[in-house]
Amino acid sequence: MTDAQVEESGAAVVSGGPEVTLPTAFGTFRAQAWIDAATGVEHLSVSAAADVVPAPLVRLHSECLTGDVFGSYRCDCGEQLDMALKLIQRHGGTLLYLRGHEGRGIGLANKLRAYALQETGADTVEANEQLGLPVDARNYQAAAAILAELGHHRIRLLSNNPDKQSRLLEYGITVEEMVPVQPPARVQNERYLLTKRDRMNHKLSLLTELDESLTAELEAGTTNAEEVR
Repeated sequence: MTDAQVEESGAAVVSGGPEVTLPTAFGTFRAQAWIDAATGVEHLSVSAAADVVPAPLVRLHSECLTGDVFGSYRCDCGEQLDMALKLIQRHGGTLLYLRGHEGRGIGLANKLRAYALQETGADTVEANEQLGLPVDARNYQAAAAILAELGHHRIRLLSNNPDKQSRLLEYGITVEEMVPVQPPARVQNERYLLTKRDRMNHKLSLLTELDESLTAELEAGTTNAEEVR
């Protein structure tokens, strides 16, 4: 496909390296690095053999240094990564580790700037807006191209975020089922999770002490709805 054809079709061009064995605490996977020709960003696919099924489990995991590496409790990213690897090892499928997605695409430095604003009262959406940044700047073209190269045109998506389903469909990947990946909420990430549920349409079945207290305050008329958001 020529550059002009790529631009017209909206397809990304990715190139895959050799497939290697990756033994981990979650079991042994087959790993492959991919390079997005347009951006130069390197991504990683981690796969486990699946039974013969038309729609394997797939997790699109956005890079999160603080959660994935340092185990931060401010988000649920590291715990989602662990859960997805366990499920893929058990049932087969692929996890795509998407680099360049830090902080929903705003980068590590800006994510920490957003954290600073959150510590003064902003939620995760408001913090990005106050910085003049998109609420979600992630792009899934390369992810769709990698899935197509792997032969995963119909998948079951390990995610709570319906936006990923619609974005993948734009690039020719059909999501036959959304499979929830929801670790237990923590005191440190309750507001973060509630914001994702209430303001970003994530399918999270949360009923936490924080949620209950905010609901009670709203019903009593002691809390402004805009402040809760």
